[in-house]
Amino acid sequence: MSLQELKHAPTLNTVLMVENVLKSMDESVISIAELKRRLPKQVNHNTLMVVLEYLEESNKIAVSLKGITWIHNTNPFLKKAVARGLEL
Repeated sequence: MSLQELKHAPTLNTVLMVENVLKSMDESVISIAELKRRLPKQVNHNTLMVVLEYLEESNKIAVSLKGITWIHNTNPFLKKAVARGLEL
């Protein structure tokens, strides 16, 4: 789907706002309804779905039946261990 086809194209600020809420949550899994409540500004449902799809495709979140989980990890030691195939 091209950007021109999107009726609800999110702004960068919206993407970053959703990322920040997901990164900073205390729980390991959050529902879409709870995510909407925690966002500092209201986001259109379809726009939020586009943001979540982007975050899932870029391997920052995992979406399951139980909810959404932040999985992106920037730890350099973890990246090295994965690259070397080190069993943890």
